[in-house]
Amino acid sequence: MADRPDLAAMMVRLSRALVAAERPVLEAHGVSMWGYVVLSALADEPMRTQAALARAIGADKTRIIADLDDLQERGLIEREPDPADRRVRLLRLTTAGRELHAAVRGAIRAEEDRLLGALPAGDRRLFLRSLQALDPGVP
Repeated sequence: MADRPDLAAMMVRLSRALVAAERPVLEAHGVSMWGYVVLSALADEPMRTQAALARAIGADKTRIIADLDDLQERGLIEREPDPADRRVRLLRLTTAGRELHAAVRGAIRAEEDRLLGALPAGDRRLFLRSLQALDPGVP
């Protein structure tokens, strides 16, 4: 095989291109990257504690407080005391949060499809399957 850049170098460049493509979508919907990450995690698992959410997204639980405050003030998430431990807050998406998440995800997927359009359909499917197989976060 011909010499090629290291995988990390290629993935970093691809990640930067994807973030650059997502940024205008997020701005158009009035949500930050971290806000979208939180909405996505709560869409995947409907109710979580703040600590479980932080672990799931790889963030310190104190780091996301401002994002949670913003999302709650905008009516996109709810925080309520855990009946089993009143010191713990349970988080969940509101209807508005689910709708915003779906709109942002749809627009991001359209940008991804545009980028992936450079690949033949079979290569695109293989690329996506390969990424999912290599993702340590996918069970």
